[in-house]
Amino acid sequence: MGRSYDEWIKQQDQALVAKVRAGDESQKPLLNQINWIWVANLMNQKADLNPSSAELLDWVTSGQIDAMRK
Repeated sequence: MGRSYDEWIKQQDQALVAKVRAGDESQKPLLNQINWIWVANLMNQKADLNPSSAELLDWVTSGQIDAMRK
């Protein structure tokens, strides 16, 4: 089993997380918000901070994050 979403988000640049989540903090995180952090990590040579595909799948299927909203 990989990291939970909460474990993963604590390892991220909190200023970036705040920017990505601004105005949406009361909702579950969206997959698209994670993608923004993912790309920022890649651009800053921090790919090791990105979640694995298994972690992403677990977060969506366990309800830790939303893939999309209605």
